[in-house]
Amino acid sequence: MNFHFLKSSEKKKLIQELEEQFGITELPYLLLETGKEKIRGFSGTMTKEEILELGRIANVEIIGLYLIKKERSLRLSLDATQILKEQITKNIVEITNEELESWLRGKNLEIIKDGGVHVIKCGDDFIGCGISDGKKLINHVPKERRIRN
Repeated sequence: MNFHFLKSSEKKKLIQELEEQFGITELPYLLLETGKEKIRGFSGTMTKEEILELGRIANVEIIGLYLIKKERSLRLSLDATQILKEQITKNIVEITNEELESWLRGKNLEIIKDGGVHVIKCGDDFIGCGISDGKKLINHVPKERRIRN
């Protein structure tokens, strides 16, 4: 199987980083790290042991929902910004409806922010994360989720 379960010490460290970066204090999921440094969260009723046993019987490629990409800093997935929106209190960039249209088409936004990862918000909706280079917010909306012309 191409994943491993995060140990409690790894989960604690991850939550500490999430709190510093976004204000997130809780991840009520069984966390797994897959290839490419992606963190997935599983909220089902299966135990670690049952998941491992299933992996021995069948080819388990993916389990749980993709939540976080571990890069130089942590970047929340679009789904994670939705699921964890009640906890997100830091590094939020609010955009207009016009900027939202551009963002959802995969365009970068000419918004000057401190470097690093920022959660994008329009009204009450969180719509993923962008990375600021100090001059613009670089778009990370997956191609399959973008609006096509």
